[in-house]
Amino acid sequence: MERSTRNKKGTNKLPIIIIGVIIVLIAGFFGVRAYQASQVKKQAEETVQTFVKSLQKGKYQEMTKSLNADSIKSNGYTKKQVAEKYQSIFSGISASNIKMKNLAVDKEGDDYHFSYELSVNTGFGQLKNQKYSGTLADGGKEINWKPNLIFPGMSGKDKINYSVDPATRGEILDRSGQGLATNGTVYQSGVIPKNLGTGEDRTAKIDAIAKSLDITAKDVETALEQGWVQDDFFVPLKTTAEAPAETPDGLEVKETTGRTYPLKEAAAQLIGYVGKVTAEDLKKNNDLASDSLIGRSGLEMALDKQLRGKDGGSLAITDSKGNEKKVLQKIEKKDGENVKLTIDSRAQQIAYNGLNGQAGSSVVMAPKTGDLLVAASSPSFDPNKMTNGISQTDYDAYSNDSNQPFMSRFATGYAPGSTFKTITAAIGLDAGTLNPNEELAINGLKWQKDSSWGSYQVTRVSDVSPVNLRTALVYSDNIYMAQETLKMGEKAFRAGLNKFIFGKDLDLPIAMEKAQISSKDSFDSEILLADTGYGQGQLLLNPIQQITAYSVFPNKGTMVYPKLIADKETKNEKDVVKASSAETITNDMQAVVSDENGTAHSLAALNIPLAAKTGTAEIKQKQDEKGQENSFLYAFDSEKQNYSVVEFLENKPEGTSATELSKDLLTYLNQTYQ
Repeated sequence: MERSTRNKKGTNKLPIIIIGVIIVLIAGFFGVRAYQASQVKKQAEETVQTFVKSLQKGKYQEMTKSLNADSIKSNGYTKKQVAEKYQSIFSGISASNIKMKNLAVDKEGDDYHFSYELSVNTGFGQLKNQKYSGTLADGGKEINWKPNLIFPGMSGKDKINYSVDPATRGEILDRSGQGLATNGTVYQSGVIPKNLGTGEDRTAKIDAIAKSLDITAKDVETALEQGWVQDDFFVPLKTTAEAPAETPDGLEVKETTGRTYPLKEAAAQLIGYVGKVTAEDLKKNNDLASDSLIGRSGLEMALDKQLRGKDGGSLAITDSKGNEKKVLQKIEKKDGENVKLTIDSRAQQIAYNGLNGQAGSSVVMAPKTGDLLVAASSPSFDPNKMTNGISQTDYDAYSNDSNQPFMSRFATGYAPGSTFKTITAAIGLDAGTLNPNEELAINGLKWQKDSSWGSYQVTRVSDVSPVNLRTALVYSDNIYMAQETLKMGEKAFRAGLNKFIFGKDLDLPIAMEKAQISSKDSFDSEILLADTGYGQGQLLLNPIQQITAYSVFPNKGTMVYPKLIADKETKNEKDVVKASSAETITNDMQAVVSDENGTAHSLAALNIPLAAKTGTAEIKQKQDEKGQENSFLYAFDSEKQNYSVVEFLENKPEGTSATELSKDLLTYLNQTYQ
């Protein structure tokens, strides 16, 4: 009885075990199926991603490796024809910056379906959210291709019609409407492949063409290897502002419209230049089109959005007969705006010529209105070359030049030297610490307050004693100004300086650092306080900031801010210094020209009513060594206050100065701005 009961219990467990095994087998079966399905889905996703990556890179032949051959054939194409169609369409619309999102792969019945969205930059800007879908074959390894994978809505032998209505870039004009950046005639040099011949004849022609254009034969071959090139197409090689001096056999030259810069080197740093957009530009700005020109430097860059405008036109799917089926993009053209500056082109050219290729700058401002009439920098570069295709030789010459021709010296900070004594003196007069008639007994060419200064001494050029304010400005006496600055004290001096432009934005479309009194909020030493008083120490002002600060003298105490865009309002600050202090300094600055001992007395020969102050800022490592000398001149029309000039010469050669370089410019300004 006992054994029989145990056998019965064992028999009852068997069905449970069998059911468990069946469940495990079923679970395993479905698990394997699920795993297989996930692998196919993963493979399908990789196939679509590979296809799109090839499209993004423009590798159209490689892209067809992801496509099912039977599906291509059933749509009336070969793989080669599919690759060529993509090449033609995507090159034709200047496609770039292609991005995919929302990739999904799903199984519907026995088929795997995919979908994704693409955005692509065309010549009209970004074309967003194009929704693609299709099916896959061979376990997700191949895409069943249809024309709608070029653009949604395409079928059969449909085509893409891409018509462009190009926007005209706005021009930059001077105060009289003369062009500074214009849409003028440029010369496009290129070749028609069939005219080059074959063999040695072709090689000889390419070598001669390359030499005449200052490019390499490899550059020519690379241009000819572009995917769109056909035997009878014109292939551009180089664009120049002037026609080539020679046209060897096989070279074609066409006149076309392009960006030109009539003043060339004379206004290069101010106006800047344009260039073709890059892939990096397109990533940063979706408003850009693939073949846009954008500002690369200067005002072309600062005012680019206003100048550029927006190309118009349409991108549409048409049937094989040209009938429009679907419009993908339609953009209304918007021409760029012209920008009129306060610049005087003639004065700009004269100022640049006056610098004579030496490192320096000229800035001219109308003191009453703030109009910047000149902002020239030397040495310079030709923006026409930078825009239209500069040779490697020319670019290397610019980039290797130790005088840095790309630098905008009118917007670079320097210690202003003795021209700044005018500011220090005006603050001292306002503070009541400087008596213009008081004469200080100063003997010798060197001075220090006491032994606490160690070996440091303030030096001057002329041993004149006694010295009052006028004498100090006429002879440009550093010792007098150092003593008066110490008498004034840091608190009063800084309070006066803070009324000027230090730490302030001038609101100009010119990149520049703010003017600096010192690197810290206090001088920390009497030596630095004294040095700052005569325009050295840690002072940093660029020539535009200098001419702005000095505008208190022709404007009797009011500081007028500079402006460059003609229709902007003039901004000013009244009572920066007292009118009486400004008049005292102005009278003494007239003596700097009229007095035969004045440092700007050579300007008297021009017979122009001028008030002026010269300056030399010496940059050296040790007290008694000879350092780099930067020369400055500030001068203005003392009779009518119609113009003012800051002339700057960096590391001046022996025997010249900023004063000597300014004479032609001052003569022109006196004749023109009466």
